[in-house]
Amino acid sequence: MNPLARRLTATTALLTALALTTACAKSEDDAAGKSSGSQGGGQVAAEPTKGAKTCTIGRYGGKKLDLEKATVGFSQSEKEANPFRIAETASLKAEAKKRGVKLLSANAQSQFSKQISDVQDLISKGADLLVIAPLNSDGWEPVLKQAAAKKIPIVTVDRKINAKACDDYVSFIGSDFVEQGRRAADQMIKATGGKGKVAILLGTPGNNVTTERTEGFRDRVKQKAPGLKVVFKQTGEFAREKGQQVTEQLIQSKPDIDGIYAENDEMGLGAVNALKSAGKKAGDVKIVTVDGTRNAVQGVTDKWIHGVIESNPRFGPLAFSTLDDFTSGKKVAQTIVIKDRVYTRANAERDLSKAY
Repeated sequence: MNPLARRLTATTALLTALALTTACAKSEDDAAGKSSGSQGGGQVAAEPTKGAKTCTIGRYGGKKLDLEKATVGFSQSEKEANPFRIAETASLKAEAKKRGVKLLSANAQSQFSKQISDVQDLISKGADLLVIAPLNSDGWEPVLKQAAAKKIPIVTVDRKINAKACDDYVSFIGSDFVEQGRRAADQMIKATGGKGKVAILLGTPGNNVTTERTEGFRDRVKQKAPGLKVVFKQTGEFAREKGQQVTEQLIQSKPDIDGIYAENDEMGLGAVNALKSAGKKAGDVKIVTVDGTRNAVQGVTDKWIHGVIESNPRFGPLAFSTLDDFTSGKKVAQTIVIKDRVYTRANAERDLSKAY
């Protein structure tokens, strides 16, 4: 290679590196909540799972289309009394509006049979693409069969479905739930000194979020703090009222409990209510939760909750950019993981505005 060519190659490499550095910095700023639209169109940092396979429209079937001219159907799984679901739906709607895309939406109100009917109805109303926040991981065969017959691409957010990526659906976008469980365990170990009795308020049975958040917590405690014993596990169904009821039972059966790991903020806030009613003081029982809602982060500043592991619900920009890339013929990752922060006593007050 002659000297001029070498200089041109070096310059190109430098410019590419600078572009990547700028893109990464922007992504990190967005993850920290510095972009506009904290509940809507603000981008979030995400990356394909290491070694993740890709999907193309050629393999999936169907044809290229212009996203701006398409109709997207969005199926929400749960009642929007939950701040996570409120933020999730707002993010999808805001991004659709920003892009000028027609969005049809439905809410299953925490009923799986209704969600199946909802998605089938979205298809019958002319949805060209689907974004689904699944209530359960199993039982999607009727929807997948109907979507496959019409070659309708599907992206799932927050929870996975038990099906084959790039054959039955295009991509899953969500958090690393096992890692969330590990990080929750780290916070619990720190709060308790790695010794004592802890309880787990499990999420809804039958979905990968509950399974993986439990797995991550259990394995990390076993590895790092064998003196910390899980002595109670019961589902609180990801609901505040149910979390309060289960914690009331826990206080009666295990009055010497040292810590509670709630697999979402709503159950954790229900646990706080139960502890207050029982005359406990802030910090008597160490609570660690997962989600990152404003009320839970406020609970950290008030010392009722020790730590909150964020589970970012702002899927709108990533879901639409994935669909846009896919329908234009580009490769998309079959698994895309959103980066989540941790709220602790050290940063909760400062970062409260970044919670949802």
